Amino acid sequence: MTKQLITFQIDDKLLGVDILSIREIRAWTPTTAIPHAPPFVRGVVNLRGTVLPVIDLSERLGWGAIEPSARHVIIVLQIGHQLHGLIVDSVNDIVTIDESAMQPPPDLGQGIADRHLEGLIAVEGRMAMVLDLRRMTIADSGVALPEAA
Repeated sequence: MTKQLITFQIDDKLLGVDILSIREIRAWTPTTAIPHAPPFVRGVVNLRGTVLPVIDLSERLGWGAIEPSARHVIIVLQIGHQLHGLIVDSVNDIVTIDESAMQPPPDLGQGIADRHLEGLIAVEGRMAMVLDLRRMTIADSGVALPEAA
């Protein structure tokens, strides 16, 4: 069975998510900080009247915080019943993969990154980390934010 991923970059790392979860890709917009939010939650932005929590994906995966600039983008995803924005360096391409070619993430102990991966897949000679969006929610961290409409 095949599925389509949208691939994107954080530093030199290639990641992907199922294209069906993508709602839009937008330019970086400064966020409004939320008190007592975990460090990976940059804040929220107004998305046409909807409160959109914005996650620093690099920080969430344990790679350190991004200092967003005009070159960064926010990928707006539907995760469960809520919209989330992920800050990434750039969006690359849409790729079609054979799901049977996806390898499970290696067992690296208690690493945050491998807990958030569905698997690894070769894309144009590079390994892409496919995110498991069910494990990417803010609710996973024990922080409650307003529900998206």
